[in-house]
Amino acid sequence: MICASDTDRDDLIDHLAVERHIVLGRSHLARQEALIAELDRDGHDTTDAIAILATLRSSQGLLKGERERILRELKDLEQRRPT
Repeated sequence: MICASDTDRDDLIDHLAVERHIVLGRSHLARQEALIAELDRDGHDTTDAIAILATLRSSQGLLKGERERILRELKDLEQRRPT
């Protein structure tokens, strides 16, 4: 028999796929930073690129916050689980 907490736990673990997005986000941030440096070296205006970078960083922060929330919920479920 599957209890509600097992289902909740399984759902939360599925949501940890956010980790994959965090890893991809790191890659996107590094690429954007490299592009900005290249644009700057070549004397181009980097205003828009820097704005995009700020958005990417903000999104990355939100993803990390979501991961932390999920991990806290998993910990709470484990602590409430009957032994």
